[in-house]
Amino acid sequence: MDKQAVISIKNLWAGYEADMVLEDINFDMFQDDFVGLIGPNGGGKTTLIRVILGLIKPEKGQITVMGQEPARGRKHIGYVSQFQVEDKHFPISVWDVAAMGRLRPNFLHNFRLSSQDNDAIEMALKETGMIDFRKRRIYELSGGQRQRVYISRALATEPKILLLDEPTSSVDSQSSNQLYELLSELNNHIAILLISHDLTAISASVKTIGCVNRRLVYEGNKEITDEMVEVGYGCPVDLIAHGVPHRVLPSHQHEVWHD
Repeated sequence: MDKQAVISIKNLWAGYEADMVLEDINFDMFQDDFVGLIGPNGGGKTTLIRVILGLIKPEKGQITVMGQEPARGRKHIGYVSQFQVEDKHFPISVWDVAAMGRLRPNFLHNFRLSSQDNDAIEMALKETGMIDFRKRRIYELSGGQRQRVYISRALATEPKILLLDEPTSSVDSQSSNQLYELLSELNNHIAILLISHDLTAISASVKTIGCVNRRLVYEGNKEITDEMVEVGYGCPVDLIAHGVPHRVLPSHQHEVWHD
C-alpha cells in the first residue's frame, strides 16, 4: 500500500490578489522526509509556508496537511519562524517560552498547564538539549541556544511535521552545524521541511532538496541540479567538492538574486 503524504500539493496556484506568486506547484512530503527548499527572495518560499499553514488560500489546485485542509491540518505542524520578537527587559524563562507551544485558543480565560502539558514541555526541552537551562532568562542565552528554545516551543505541540523558516540565519557557523545535527536527530520521528539560503549547509544536512521561484523544482533527491539553480538564480552552475559540497557560479550575464 502506498504511503500517505503528510503534505500533498497538487497543481497549486497562490498569491496576493492579482499577483500569482506560486504557479502550478506539485509536491508530496512523507513522514520520514527531511526536505530543504532554496530559492531567491521574492520567489515564493514564504508564501508556500503560509499556504501550508492555511494562512493563504490557493487560487487554484489542492493542498492537504495530514489528509485535511490546511486550516485544520496545521494543528499537526510545529512552526519556527525566521523572526522572533524579543524584549531583553522582559524576564521570560526558557520554560515559559517552550510552554507557549501548549497555548490553547481560550488560554486568556483559563490557562493552566496540565500534567500532560508539563510532560510535553519537558520532553521538548530534553530533545533540544535545553532542559538544564529551563530557569534561565531567554535573553541570557546565545543565538544558537535561543533557536533551540524556539524549536522546543514547536516540539511542545507534539507535531507530526516541523516547519522551519531560515532556522540558522541568526547564528554562527558552529551553532548552525549543531542545529542541523539536532534536526537530523529529530527527523528520526518527525517530518521536517525547512527553507534556507545556505546551499552548502542545506546540501550536507537534508535528505532531499527543492528550489522555489514561482514554480517548484523538486525531484525527491539530494542533488542541487542545474535546473534548480537556473530556475532559482538565473544562471548555470558547476558542482564541485572541497571538503563539503558547494557550487561555484561561472561568469554570466544574468542577474543573480540572493536571499
